[in-house]
Amino acid sequence: MLENLKNINRGVLFMLISSFSFALDSAFAKMLSLHMDSIEVVFFRNTIGTLLVAATIFKTPIVQKGGKLWLLVFRAFIGFVSMLAFFYNIAHIPLADAMTFSRSAPIFTAIFAYIFLKEKIGAQGWIAVFIGFLGIVLIMKPNGFMLDKTDIFGLFSGVGAALAYTSVRELKKFYDTRSIVLAFVSLGTFIPIILMVLGEYYPLPMFDFMVGKFVMPVGRMWFYIMCMGVFGAIGQVYMTKSFGVERAGIVGAAGYSIIFFSLIIGVILGDDLPDFIGLFGILLVIISGIIVAKEKQG
Repeated sequence: MLENLKNINRGVLFMLISSFSFALDSAFAKMLSLHMDSIEVVFFRNTIGTLLVAATIFKTPIVQKGGKLWLLVFRAFIGFVSMLAFFYNIAHIPLADAMTFSRSAPIFTAIFAYIFLKEKIGAQGWIAVFIGFLGIVLIMKPNGFMLDKTDIFGLFSGVGAALAYTSVRELKKFYDTRSIVLAFVSLGTFIPIILMVLGEYYPLPMFDFMVGKFVMPVGRMWFYIMCMGVFGAIGQVYMTKSFGVERAGIVGAAGYSIIFFSLIIGVILGDDLPDFIGLFGILLVIISGIIVAKEKQG
């Protein structure tokens, strides 16, 4: 019993470290967005990821059977678009709101797993989905049927991430995890280059979320880029460690601490505190995600 408690404590501690690191990663991305377009932030974020994953492959070669190339490409593309939406929101709305939209992914994952993978959702799971959707609506505060651009991107950051996660469940049967990640980050490096070249010659203000001009980083911008990469890597390492020592439901629930960390860090960076309705919406999304995580821990 003491050993189990020790594992739980380690798993939760690792996830708290991961959540705090990812919150800092996003905070540095937000600061970097003051100096460059979000598409360039995504470029640097994925370039760092590509180098790190490639280094691990060089050290330990990949062994896999493959066979699901188009699903691999789909996962990489939908993951990239989801990241693009998330980083655009980081630059334009409070950090906690952007993170909450992104962390709605488990709600949509449960639905997609039910539709595509035939995984069952119990009564508790459907209640969680309803609570989560209600929370999202309270955060968006739609005016009739009109949604802000950032609301639409917020929804897509959650839906896109959910589609990516659902794809990974199938892809892990055929590919090394590093191959899946490398396909995602390398595509997320290549496409922004094309979009920034396009932005140099054909500025498209309407598509500012995906087209922009390249700005050569100077001074503190390089520091932000370095910190973004370091904290992103730390977050990934400790997230992996947490799932390695404790059940997914427990550490998955602990992972929602990232919203709390993002709220505090966002306020430090100058974000306004959410009003009561928005705060209640954030709370509902957290509760929903915890319920979904705990339902799967067995």
